[in-house]
Amino acid sequence: MSLQKLYQVLGLRGYRVRELETDEKRLLLHCEPQPHRIRCSECGSRDVVLRGYSTRWLRHVPIGRDCTWLILKLPRVGCRECKAVRQISIGLAESRRTFTHALERYILELARYMTIQDVARHLQISWDIVKDIVKRHLARKYARPRLAEVKHIGIDEICVGRGYRFMTLVLDLDSGAIVFAANGKKASCLVPFWRRLRASGARVRAVAMDLSRAYQQAVKRHLPQAAIVFDRFHVIKLYNEKLTQLRRELYREATDQRHKQVLKGTRWLLLKNHENLNPIKGEPRRLQEALALNEPLAAAYYLKDDLRQIWEQATKASARMKINDWYHQAMNSGIRVLMEFARTLLTHAHGILAWYDFPISNGPLEGTNNKIKTMNRQHYGLRDPEFFRLKLYQLHETKYALVG
Repeated sequence: MSLQKLYQVLGLRGYRVRELETDEKRLLLHCEPQPHRIRCSECGSRDVVLRGYSTRWLRHVPIGRDCTWLILKLPRVGCRECKAVRQISIGLAESRRTFTHALERYILELARYMTIQDVARHLQISWDIVKDIVKRHLARKYARPRLAEVKHIGIDEICVGRGYRFMTLVLDLDSGAIVFAANGKKASCLVPFWRRLRASGARVRAVAMDLSRAYQQAVKRHLPQAAIVFDRFHVIKLYNEKLTQLRRELYREATDQRHKQVLKGTRWLLLKNHENLNPIKGEPRRLQEALALNEPLAAAYYLKDDLRQIWEQATKASARMKINDWYHQAMNSGIRVLMEFARTLLTHAHGILAWYDFPISNGPLEGTNNKIKTMNRQHYGLRDPEFFRLKLYQLHETKYALVG
């Protein structure tokens, strides 16, 4: 291999190696700039005179198991045109950095498959340096997600740590990318997003959300032409909460110990759909026994199956009839918990039926929430709020088995 080719492999364009030595598993390359690089770093003039030298150490891409250091002998030059004395432009690294551009690219490649700690250990460098490189890369690429092409969005809040710390997320439901993230779960958290969305000229057609009144009012104010679609997942989740509340009330009112034991053992069975019950564990039998002993609980459980049918109708009109039918069944049951939910369902019927015009949901946000939990377990550096936000914007390009 020619010396010029070796320089290209090492990424030493514009430099030549004067001396090579090894020192305790380190490869030291003493380099000096080629004549054409000796020019004024400000105006680019080659009409310069030497004003001494300075030495700079830069960490480079490792060769084998040995870490590589470039020891650059950099001249200071006096420019006859701009009348200033400066050090020549390095080209291999940014100013005030102790590593080369080549090592930075290598670290970013490793960070796609390894944790920050693993990369730091592999390269025998500081953990903070690796994190800083990854953070600056994310800031350059993801700091301001594009909003001009956004058509369908989902809004939801997620819990991101202990102490019930919440973040409000906005997801582009077509691409799966998080386009906005802010601390808190109030509608006021979305103010910067509405400002950016208006400036981008995007025309949002539909918004998927839970039954939050604050989010509804914010969307109506800032996106009056967009349809509001109440997410199926959150409607069923709200009903499951009512079902759990009913089970607890029946447990407190029960006087027979056998009835209490049956109710206590069916907590999770009631939340499962009938087709998901495990016959090997005897779950269908145990559930039927509990329903047979508690008529109100049976009525609530079977109404849950009817509630799921709202999203499985052939037309929007038949779905509207299904909602009205479900409302009357719940009201006629005389069960207070079901009657409360029936009124809520009828109040939000317009958003539930909007699903037939825009079949979108916050399902991708729930999958994103699982990714965030996995990422939190594998990241120490996410205690930096800005770094965490940038990682969220990159999340759609990662696989579920997150490591970086």
